[in-house]
Amino acid sequence: MLTPLTDTDGAPFWEHAARGELRVQVCGACAEPRFPPRPCCPRCQSFAQEWRPVSGRGRVWSYVVAHPPLLPDYAAQAPYNVVVVELEEHPRIRLVGNLVTGPGAPLGSLDPHGIRIGARVRAVFADGLPQWVLA
Repeated sequence: MLTPLTDTDGAPFWEHAARGELRVQVCGACAEPRFPPRPCCPRCQSFAQEWRPVSGRGRVWSYVVAHPPLLPDYAAQAPYNVVVVELEEHPRIRLVGNLVTGPGAPLGSLDPHGIRIGARVRAVFADGLPQWVLA
């Protein structure tokens, strides 16, 4: 299982994900959403921040299917997909994850031929990691 490496700015994202919540960092001064998390707003330079919930709905913006040969720890799981999901309410925010058949399903559980750019997806969680399923 993959485990996230957290830093001070991104730790709240993973804390919410561990509770099954998808949240994004938003500037406390101008309400500009930002991802990846960072200490200062790129729009107004404020250090104020909030973590607001999002619906978890989005669309596949891009994807790749990894095939062997890979790093030894991942070879047994291949082929598997890695998707970039554009959030419905914040299209400039894109999250990376895996498209699976259901919460906790293995990485290769979805036939890669069923993945399409623009496909509607929603977030699910397994062991504190966001995953995506077709909506």
